[in-house]
Amino acid sequence: MKSAYSNLHERLRALAQNLWWTWHPEVISLFTDLDPHLWRQVDHNPIAFMKKITPEKIEERASELVLHSRINYAFRRMNEYMERNKTWGFMHCGNLNNRPVVYFSAEFGLHESLPIYSGGLGILAGDHLKSASDMGIPLIGVGLLYQQGYFSQRLNAEGWQEEEYIDLDITQLPLQPVTGARGKPIIVRIDTRSGPIHARSWKLQVGRARLFLLDSNVEANSPEDRQLTSRLYGGDHRLRIRQELLLGIGGARLVQELNIFPGVLHLNEGHSAFAILEEIRRTMEYDQIPFHRAHRRVSLYTVFTTHTPVAAGHDRFSPELVEDNVGIFREKLGLSQDDFMALGRVNPQDKSELFCMTVLALKSSRRANGVSAIHGTVSRLMWNPLWPSLPEEKVPIGHITNGVHVLSWLAPQMYQLFETRLGQDWPTRMVHPDIWAKVNEIDDGELWETHQSLKMRLIRFVRRRLLMQAKRMGHHDTIKHIDQILDPNILTIGCARRFATYKRGDLILSQPERLAKLIEHSRQPIQIIFAGKAHPRDDEGKRLLQKIARFSYSRAYIRRIVFVENYDYNVARHLVQGVDVWLNNPRRPLEACGTSGQKVVLNGGLNLSVLDGWWHEAYDGSNGFAIGHGGMHNDPEVQYQRDAEYLYETLEKEVIPLYYEKDASGIHHRWIARMKHAMESLGWRFNADRMVKNYAERFYLPAASATSTETE
Repeated sequence: MKSAYSNLHERLRALAQNLWWTWHPEVISLFTDLDPHLWRQVDHNPIAFMKKITPEKIEERASELVLHSRINYAFRRMNEYMERNKTWGFMHCGNLNNRPVVYFSAEFGLHESLPIYSGGLGILAGDHLKSASDMGIPLIGVGLLYQQGYFSQRLNAEGWQEEEYIDLDITQLPLQPVTGARGKPIIVRIDTRSGPIHARSWKLQVGRARLFLLDSNVEANSPEDRQLTSRLYGGDHRLRIRQELLLGIGGARLVQELNIFPGVLHLNEGHSAFAILEEIRRTMEYDQIPFHRAHRRVSLYTVFTTHTPVAAGHDRFSPELVEDNVGIFREKLGLSQDDFMALGRVNPQDKSELFCMTVLALKSSRRANGVSAIHGTVSRLMWNPLWPSLPEEKVPIGHITNGVHVLSWLAPQMYQLFETRLGQDWPTRMVHPDIWAKVNEIDDGELWETHQSLKMRLIRFVRRRLLMQAKRMGHHDTIKHIDQILDPNILTIGCARRFATYKRGDLILSQPERLAKLIEHSRQPIQIIFAGKAHPRDDEGKRLLQKIARFSYSRAYIRRIVFVENYDYNVARHLVQGVDVWLNNPRRPLEACGTSGQKVVLNGGLNLSVLDGWWHEAYDGSNGFAIGHGGMHNDPEVQYQRDAEYLYETLEKEVIPLYYEKDASGIHHRWIARMKHAMESLGWRFNADRMVKNYAERFYLPAASATSTETE
């Protein structure tokens, strides 16, 4: 008979094995309460946590803190969640049960303990999986398991970014090896002219959704190919095309090995476009039909989402590289080199044009979309040459605006507030405007107190991180004044992003004298928290980041401008939950969507943004603040100066005065009214449940119907 503490230990292990826990604060609080120091030490990784704490210790702490019933309740809730079938997907997506959506993405951002993401694309993919799980939509994810993930960022004393790569310990992750009928690991193989690529795979449970991750670190591979899944977005074009072969063709073959027949192929960006070709090959072989018929058939159930409004962001490969890596596969499709290259060329007759993965995806999918209204417009303009006979507005690329997985990004304190005022069932009804209208019933003082507690939590977190940075760099001024860095009573602006030059992270620093007046104002000062990474090979982005870091190092700004290293899921969570204002100022129209600001809204923050991406369709004049009026100038430098002026004017005339306006009891009623209006007008629209529902209704269900009709 098992002891009581063994049973408790097993239930916690079961909770740790399903990433469902990552969006349920009552489970997170269990691990925190058992040992707060250890929980932080293992970077909130419950598998690592369970390896460092004995069953006896768990029983001892559970008895001290009366945790038994909470652990049992959490375990029961997870099982009920997994077994529940009365979901939106159950009611509306029955034809996907036997032929699910297979969702390919080069990265998935699910939690900081699994660093196989670099930024917005991966976080969006993770949120997509989580909402599909919550809604009960049959969806399976396919990606790559990067042994070193994306890099860890450290700044040196000069503010220059340095990259560090750390090997993942698979035994510390909730991964299960994928095996075949006899219990042997499934190995997929892709033949290339320079040798075959092999990969094993791992399964990760994300609520009801399954995520399969391919891993090339197997003995059958050459030393070079064992490194294919070493790092995210590293290496040269040869490494990139072999990674994409692995993701697309390897991922599709894994799905076949598992006897999964896709009702929909959903490609999240062009990295996985080769999956279409493997599905075509399977269809040709199974139905004994030629390439052109199989290509048409597969395109009927293929969905392609593009995220990149910058031409340089689309992968392109030379004919030689394509032939060396895809030539053997091309022959299986019965295509000549010219015919194959034509699939990835805007102009098939142009022998000098490179093979573009986005072009392959667009030519091979019946349904394609950008990720915001303005991005849809930009994408139609960008890819109009693929349909030269069509006017721009008729180009078959629509849009579904991104949303965020609310429960992953909402602070527990805000969740409790919503549960009290919006009703206990609000998470299952968050796509309905009437639910969010109830935020107006929240007492102003209660909302402000909740927001201030989250702001103080953010400040404590930032101080801890800054102290570690300062000790490493020998910044004695920072160490000396650490308890005075950032003030919870001061308007706090968050500015965190990938440091690409077009995102203009330094815009607010462009007028130093004016900035100094805002920071040093005796009655209405501001403070700014920066975070973000530059791509390891982007020296311009690194210089921009260094400029900001040096501002934060200077004695004049040391208490009011800070840069937090190693921007990741955890840093982002603290920032979006605690800032007063989220600053976003890319060069329009180069922000595809920009979902960070959506997370801020949920937690009571307000957006101060250029009218681009999601904010272009979200801003109504009183649910946040706009930088400029949506205009664009052909000269980026002129636009930079204009937007800097707009930014300072908006801060000086709108944001700062409104924030510091309060009544005799210290309540900021007009600012709080804007917080509530932001939640009411935006919460129901910009969440991932609404986004995934849009995909299901507009794309998945019609595509799945086309699949069944075509194959009968």
